[in-house]
Amino acid sequence: MKSEIAGKSTLEVEVTNISTHGFWLMHGDGEFFLPFSEFPWFKNARISEIADVQLLNGQHLFWEKLDIDLTLNMIQNPKNYPLISK
Repeated sequence: MKSEIAGKSTLEVEVTNISTHGFWLMHGDGEFFLPFSEFPWFKNARISEIADVQLLNGQHLFWEKLDIDLTLNMIQNPKNYPLISK
């Protein structure tokens, strides 16, 4: 018996893994790593708060419980957005 090819994910955005260094976010066909050193707002958040991400449009991500808004461009190019809260 041969397994069928898995279909596309039904989720538009999903947190796939969390470590002590950051977390991985799946969006479309890409997966992005958000290190806590560059995205410190997530460092002390609960797993359920990090995992509760919404895609408000194709490029805008929102974590309601943490009141964090990011775009995919911010995630892909964090050096272009040097303002990091301490």
